[in-house]
Amino acid sequence: MCDAILELLAQFSETYTLAGIGVGSPGPLELPAGRLHHPPNLPGWDGFHLLAEMEARLRMRVAVESDANVAVLAEYTLGLGEQLGVDSLCMLTLGTGVGNGIILDGKLWHGATGMGGEAGHMTINPDGPVCGCGNTGCLEVCASATALVSAAERLIGSGKAPGLAQLKCDGSSLTALDLAQAARQGDPDALAIYQQTGRALGIGLAGLINILNLPLYVVGGGVAESWDLLAPSVFVELERRSYVYALTAPGRPASSGMPGGGTRVLPAKWDPKQAFWARASFPCICREPQSQTRDPSPLAATERDSRRQISAPSRIVCREIVAKSTCTSP
Repeated sequence: MCDAILELLAQFSETYTLAGIGVGSPGPLELPAGRLHHPPNLPGWDGFHLLAEMEARLRMRVAVESDANVAVLAEYTLGLGEQLGVDSLCMLTLGTGVGNGIILDGKLWHGATGMGGEAGHMTINPDGPVCGCGNTGCLEVCASATALVSAAERLIGSGKAPGLAQLKCDGSSLTALDLAQAARQGDPDALAIYQQTGRALGIGLAGLINILNLPLYVVGGGVAESWDLLAPSVFVELERRSYVYALTAPGRPASSGMPGGGTRVLPAKWDPKQAFWARASFPCICREPQSQTRDPSPLAATERDSRRQISAPSRIVCREIVAKSTCTSP
């Protein structure tokens, strides 16, 4: 990755000015140290000092965040957060795992050590599959792309899903996209898997809504491209399990005074490819004033994190970066 960054700098330094270097990493990620701790989807990287290693190799300042935090920043500054005019939102990213980012009053919520927002590892089914974190029945093993494929593989292995088995007749690996296409073509087993996944996602979102009472919950990542297949089961569970949602959804009794018109649960405005460019603006959103001298102490770093509030000018800068990046992308 560092080699790729240096190649880009060499290629474009005469034409563009470097705004900053930002890295979104799977977690758990300790901040401000930038150190990985037992990441379930990155075996072998426990204890790796990502921030220190990158700054040593690049000899430049680097901003490091969890990938889900960077995703929620993109959606907040350039997506639904801006569109609905809200300053607080919660986002789940459904991909290889389930990431979670939270913005409260215009600031990223990091928790005490940067590990705040690990909703992917809250228990949905105590008797469910084992998760890479060591728990059983986490949201991650119930509602990620990996979970979708695993559910399909179990059905195929049981001999009870002939339609899904046909998807693998050429020996290729099954993907969440294959399952979505099968579901839209009416395959009953694929539809049942999406119903089950939507139910798990709805249970998780209901808990988050009851705890946080925010105006906006965004579902992103590759699996969210199948929101039409997930949403019916999601909203059944929200109505059943979250009285906060039942009271504050748009048009409900307690929704009139809420930003954005009530509690909304929506698919991300930015698809994964667009969000890549939006995330490139992360160093601009979070960078310190130019006149400030960097203090390397942990206390100073924590204080810097507490000042990471996203302003309207930052949104404008981010939009310009994304527009240029999108135009020049292959």
